Amino acid sequence: MMGRLLGFIRDRDGTAAVEMALVTPFLLALMFGSFELGNFFMDQHALEKQVRDGARFGSRLAISDTYTCSADPATVFADTSAAADIIKVTKDGVTTGTGNPRWGTYWDRTCTGGAPTLAVAVRCVDKDDIDKGATGSTGIYSSLPGETIPVVTVSGAVKYRSVLASLGFDATNICLRAESDVAVQGL
Repeated sequence: MMGRLLGFIRDRDGTAAVEMALVTPFLLALMFGSFELGNFFMDQHALEKQVRDGARFGSRLAISDTYTCSADPATVFADTSAAADIIKVTKDGVTTGTGNPRWGTYWDRTCTGGAPTLAVAVRCVDKDDIDKGATGSTGIYSSLPGETIPVVTVSGAVKYRSVLASLGFDATNICLRAESDVAVQGL
């Protein structure tokens, strides 16, 4: 009886299967974690890129000759529909028509709490803050009327869509946010 027991203990058949059974949960967690992290970075990068593209477009819009510096973009830009155009460029990449929505229903994913998904605002910076040496030159902003330089701010927020949600683990309540500020050059 003792010989059989020692023979059973020394038998190496099936050790690879036991080791695989022990390591498989760790490997699965590592694999799905990698997928989730990659998806998170892709979603955040897409949001940042789209918001940056919208702000860059807004910085090139014509400025009203009599602009007043307020948070309302309609008082700064020559075209009163500039804010709507900036939002359209941010979402679809075009100002007219349907364009090619960059991520399909990406912007339909609203965050919990009903915060605005996409917003455009304008703030102003004093020209004196740019001209630190009091030389009287503010570069490309010298031709702007008044003592301020408008800065367009595009901010966006979307709910993060988890990869694991397709497996039934939809426990994410993460809201991705991005913001981009660009000085309006009025080119």
